[in-house]
Amino acid sequence: MRRDNQSSLSEFLLLGLPIRPDQQDIYYALFLGMYLTTVLGNLLIILLIRLDSCLQTPMYFFLSHLAFNDISFSSVTAPKMLMNMQMQNQSISYAGCISQVYFFLFFAAIDSFLLTSMAYDRYVAICHPLHYTTIMNRSLCFLLVILSWVLSFASALLHTLLLARLSFCGGNTLPHFFCDLSALLKLSSSDTSTNEQVILAVGVVVINLPFICILISYGCIGSTILRVPSTMGISKALSTCGSHLSVVSLYYGAIIGLYFFPSSSNSNDKDIIVAVLYSLVTPMLNPFIYSLRNRDMRGALGNVLNRRTFSP
Repeated sequence: MRRDNQSSLSEFLLLGLPIRPDQQDIYYALFLGMYLTTVLGNLLIILLIRLDSCLQTPMYFFLSHLAFNDISFSSVTAPKMLMNMQMQNQSISYAGCISQVYFFLFFAAIDSFLLTSMAYDRYVAICHPLHYTTIMNRSLCFLLVILSWVLSFASALLHTLLLARLSFCGGNTLPHFFCDLSALLKLSSSDTSTNEQVILAVGVVVINLPFICILISYGCIGSTILRVPSTMGISKALSTCGSHLSVVSLYYGAIIGLYFFPSSSNSNDKDIIVAVLYSLVTPMLNPFIYSLRNRDMRGALGNVLNRRTFSP
């Protein structure tokens, strides 16, 4: 399947971000700080959830997986981008490029499914509080996470296999800071109609259906809140809803801005800016959103700090 590609192309050239050479060091420091914040912030979330017994609930179980996925998602593109910003060689091997496409699609899809699982968890907590522990049991939580990984693995593998059969004889220059699937399809000299049809079909499963499920979940939550008088239990559940809604807005807002509102000019620059938003900015903001808007997370952080301060 790769025989034609190997004879005609061995590497791609990444043009990187649309910034001037004299601004390179400033942006390098900025993106390095963002990446380190992403890694350390999400590792802190995972650590707090592991150490605090009060956070051993389905919502924080999903959140720990989301934090791990955010670290992995940013690590697919950020290290290579930062390395290219400091080196004259902007190339990436054919195998490295295909691998980057696979892992980028894989972790992006897991994000979508995990956000949907978290929305379902909030729906059960608020709309069916008496049956919450029965419905959201450990088996269901593990099943939802495993299903997220399996569906993401299948969708990313399908895109990657279809990409690997294409030929790239016309050129090897990608106007992007990573191997973006759409940019590679534009560069290919083969017929990409099958790839485009699969993108639309898989996009329904990976993006559209999860987003619709999230909207339905929050529609039911809103209806329940309007019918039932506010209680302390609902208020506590809503505190995590606010954080989740903020993350959902960032994730799907970037996707909607990219695919549903295309610009007539500078479209490539816009694609790169949006890619930076959902691959670097959103994973970095998630720890701040969940720690600043969530009393449980702030309490867990305070407990851990107090424990270390007063431990002999």
